[in-house]
Amino acid sequence: MDKKVYNRIKAVLAEQGRTNKWLAETLDRNINTVSKWSTNKMQPTVESLFEIADALQVDVRNLLISTKKES
Repeated sequence: MDKKVYNRIKAVLAEQGRTNKWLAETLDRNINTVSKWSTNKMQPTVESLFEIADALQVDVRNLLISTKKES
């Protein structure tokens, strides 16, 4: 069974040349939590998603996989 991917946190971090460790330190969160977010093993709360977007200086929508199908 394919694992569902809901967020793009790992991709956005990579695009910016940043690491899970940087994000964990910036948000004062446990590195294991950030790692689970990045690998889609666990999803951040909506509040955390906005904090992540703020730290990465991106629109929160850039952190999510679109549900709209391309035609």
